[in-house]
Amino acid sequence: MRIFNTMTRKKEEFVPADKNEVKMYSCGPTVYDYFHIGNARPFIIFDTMRRYLEYRGYKVKFVQNFTDIDDKMINRANKEGITVKELAERFIGEYFTDAKALGIKEATVHPRATENIDAIIDIIKKLEERGFAYNVDGNVYFRTKKFDEYGKLSKQPLEDLEAGARIDISEQKEDAMDFALWKAQKEGEPAWESPWGMGRPGWHIECSAMANKYLGETIDLHSGGQDLIFPHHENEIAQSECANCKTFARYWMHNGYININNQKMSKSLGNFFTVRDISKKYDHEIIRFFMLSAHYRNPVNFSDELMEQAKSAVERVYTCIENLEFLKNSAKDRAATEAETAYLAELDTIRQKFIDAMDDDLNTADAQAAIFDIVYLANTKLSKDGDNVAEVIDKTLALIDELGGVLGLFTKREKHVAPEEIDALIEARAKARAEKNWAEADAIRDKLKAMNIELKDTPAGVKWSYIK
Repeated sequence: MRIFNTMTRKKEEFVPADKNEVKMYSCGPTVYDYFHIGNARPFIIFDTMRRYLEYRGYKVKFVQNFTDIDDKMINRANKEGITVKELAERFIGEYFTDAKALGIKEATVHPRATENIDAIIDIIKKLEERGFAYNVDGNVYFRTKKFDEYGKLSKQPLEDLEAGARIDISEQKEDAMDFALWKAQKEGEPAWESPWGMGRPGWHIECSAMANKYLGETIDLHSGGQDLIFPHHENEIAQSECANCKTFARYWMHNGYININNQKMSKSLGNFFTVRDISKKYDHEIIRFFMLSAHYRNPVNFSDELMEQAKSAVERVYTCIENLEFLKNSAKDRAATEAETAYLAELDTIRQKFIDAMDDDLNTADAQAAIFDIVYLANTKLSKDGDNVAEVIDKTLALIDELGGVLGLFTKREKHVAPEEIDALIEARAKARAEKNWAEADAIRDKLKAMNIELKDTPAGVKWSYIK
């Protein structure tokens, strides 16, 4: 597999340090609210990366953190008259609700900053001992200019970064570009004991400490949104490499921005949407399909028109699955014909097309196209009168399951096993039609429709499906 490494700005062969296991860290949410549609993109993309690595036989140790202490959390908790911990518990729960609905698997470890204070303090102490950190009245800062390679991820010299950055000005800091590792307690804020007095960690140090604790001093892959390249990931590199004297991450992946109707998402523009908002109109699976329909490094535009296209595409696959499940009932237990053998070979070709796409820097758009190749093949090559060998139907369904599972899609299949009541009604309708009792036959069809069951008469028999 080749991935575009943000550090080198080129595609590289992805070779983990351990040929059997990948150590992967992805930045998680700050849990002060429901996560928005922009957050959803990296969560979905890097969940898909993890799924694909597992599909290719790797064991993946995947760590995604929760930032459960920062200024936004303190401000909201104070506004609501609750503790920061209570706020965090609520929105961590809401994260898992939305993530599960989007098909995002739980990480191997979901560490919280507040549960890893000791690890955070340990790494700050290392930095202080090595001259990369200094304490001023309980506030500890990182000496940015002491790290000669600062800016190597964002590919900008320190002077340019300084000119374009939003700098937290403080008379305490030795240099404007220095950033906080530990913040002295302010009145009414949560705080923990430390060698520098009561306080709390800065944002950047949390990820360095948790990646180090759960994955080791050097990890294989670090991922996140493009907006995190500077300063967050740049600062993670500085902290980690100055503390451990080792490369922090061997590969970096960053996804592109998401726009809403060709505008940057912003609360001030009134186009800021959470996943919870969007899911009131579109199923979570449609949101996931949409997010994977463009290459992850490209910007993606979120609009109703594009979401309707995604909805139609997802429905097309499910219609194919329903047709295959119906044809399975009349499939023949015989040897495959020459044409059917060629069909099975074509399925293998499509599987390889899917793998080639995913191996090419996680090209999920082309991987989705491969699944639609299966749909086209099934729709054009399978017999509609039911004269199909069972192996062809089974392997077509299995390949949709296999490839869809890698993308976290097409897993909500209805089990088309008719209850006895439905079987009896279908049989009664068939008898009424045979006796040319059309009124009775129509009445039975209407009764089934009221039960949310739709009938379709085909050359292979009566097909039924749930009304969507």
